[in-house]
Amino acid sequence: MDGGTQYNLRTVEEVFRDFKGRRAGMIKALTTDVGEFYEQCDPEKENLCLYGFPDEHWEVNLPAEEVPPELPEPALGINFARDGMQEKDWLSLVAVHSDAWLLAVAFYFGARFGFDKADRKRLFTMINDLPTIFEIVTGGAKKQGKEKSSVSNHSSNKSKSSSKPVSGTLMLKIFLVAGVKYGYWLIVVSTSRSERGSESAKYSKSLQAKDEEEGMDEEDEEEHGETLCGACGENYASDEFWICCDICEKWFHGKCVKITPARAEHIKQYKCPSCSNKRARP
Repeated sequence: MDGGTQYNLRTVEEVFRDFKGRRAGMIKALTTDVGEFYEQCDPEKENLCLYGFPDEHWEVNLPAEEVPPELPEPALGINFARDGMQEKDWLSLVAVHSDAWLLAVAFYFGARFGFDKADRKRLFTMINDLPTIFEIVTGGAKKQGKEKSSVSNHSSNKSKSSSKPVSGTLMLKIFLVAGVKYGYWLIVVSTSRSERGSESAKYSKSLQAKDEEEGMDEEDEEEHGETLCGACGENYASDEFWICCDICEKWFHGKCVKITPARAEHIKQYKCPSCSNKRARP
């Protein structure tokens, strides 16, 4: 939503400059201008989005009305979760979605202007050299800087005593997510190369837990099979994530109200879009 701006970004450098400008604006919103940003994200208002612009300013506004929009749109309804989460968690969530939007816009330009494989790789490398908005908002950028310095010193000292190249720690992350009506489970396994022998055992246990969960889901589906989504009207299904509004007590598909299991974990009181849009009577 750039007010009908015409884009003439023909090179990787121009797209990267556009990316940096938008990124700088969104970082301002979530750091130096966070008080103003917080106030503008009123949960009583309609679905709001955070936009960053090439001239390094930001704006909280309604999504573009034209369909399809001129550019990819950022996350919709960031204001609805503001009062249902800790402020730092809410800002982190907005930061993650902002990072995703910036990448979408940059590679939209890449596709629009015919970047080839080498250009796309170079653009990603330039972007990847910058810390993400999430890392800046959560302080991860500073922490990573210290860790890189420590690793560099460690590698330097180790190379003096050994002529063999030192391979970095192999990190293996296995994410298993299963959505159920009353919540979700997530298993993250991070191991070094020396611990890989125990990986299969841990993974087998997680699969066993998943089988048990599926058995419970079948019973749950029989019990709640007639429950309908308040948004799309479809029946309840145990293999989909659902969330219940604490105001009207209606159930919704997470995808219909744009709520993920990870986001639901931080929401103390969930209000569906209809209840969120209802203003208190005078």
